[in-house]
Amino acid sequence: MRDARDPWWVISSAAVALHGVAAITVADVDVLMSVEDALRVLAQLRVAPAKAAASPVFRSAVFGQWTAPPLVVEIMAGFHVATASGWTKVLPRTRVPIRVEEAIVYVPRRDELAEMLRLFGRPKDLERVRLLTAQS
Repeated sequence: MRDARDPWWVISSAAVALHGVAAITVADVDVLMSVEDALRVLAQLRVAPAKAAASPVFRSAVFGQWTAPPLVVEIMAGFHVATASGWTKVLPRTRVPIRVEEAIVYVPRRDELAEMLRLFGRPKDLERVRLLTAQS
C-alpha cells in the first residue's frame, strides 16, 4: 500500500477493530481504493480481479481477493451498495491513520464508519455500529 497514489481505507469489521473495538470478529480485511491503485496492487500481488459481481447488495468496478495472508484481504474500487434509492457509491470523506506494527493504515473516522455500516444495513453491520458507538 506504500505505493498507492490515491487515498485508501480499511473499512467494515477490520476498521471497527482498528478503532479499538475488541468484541468484534474480523473474518477478512476490506480495503477500498481507487480503480488505478486497485488494479496496480492486484497485479503486484498476482491476483486476478473477479469477473462478475459476487453480491446483489454490493458491487465494485474492481474486486479481488488476496488469500495468502492469514486473513483474506478484499481489495475493491468503485464500490457501491444497493439502497432503497438505487446503487449508492461508498467513498469515505475522512482518513484516520492508525499504526499497525511498522505500518500506517487508514480508516474512516468513527462517525463516518458508523454511517457507512448503517448504509450496508445487514444485521452484522448494525451490530458493528452498536459496538463502535458504545465506545465513542
